[in-house]
Amino acid sequence: MTKEIRDLTPKYTVPGIEREAAGRLIGLLRMRLHALNDLHLTLKHVHWNVVGPHFIAVHQMIDPQVDRVRDMADDVAERLAALGGVAQGTPGALVSERTWDDYAIGRADAIAHLAALDLVYTGLIEDVRTSIKEAGQIDPATEDLLIEQLRDLEQFQWFVRAHLENASGALATDTARFEEEAAAKGAQLG
Repeated sequence: MTKEIRDLTPKYTVPGIEREAAGRLIGLLRMRLHALNDLHLTLKHVHWNVVGPHFIAVHQMIDPQVDRVRDMADDVAERLAALGGVAQGTPGALVSERTWDDYAIGRADAIAHLAALDLVYTGLIEDVRTSIKEAGQIDPATEDLLIEQLRDLEQFQWFVRAHLENASGALATDTARFEEEAAAKGAQLG
């Protein structure tokens, strides 16, 4: 699905960055902000809708992730504003500009949710890595911000994957391509 490309060139930006380059960073950070706001809501959805024997472990594991993701979103929004952009944090902006679908799992077993969440983290981490490469060509401060966030997101995925990994190191959901498929495979583990 192709989204409308807007000219996000600011009227001013931080010293040492051309306005057009800042506009590219603003566009990149705008999508990171949407992704982080979406992840925050998805994590709370999982927190509220997880059931089964692993309920309390997953329920308690998710909240610190929610808190850190909210902090990440704040950092991205503030960097976006410092570059001269507008941090669009409304649900309408997120829904109209995102390039992904809503999280597909409702009330489900903890392991099923974690299996689906693993795919969410994979997509997000891949996008952050792409953003780091682009930001690195323009601005080391924005690149550094994204690298710091990448480390935390990868750690959160590791926490999730620890529940999905067998003793030989294989992920039960390694061939899943869609959240529903991953959740079904995860439910078989639970």
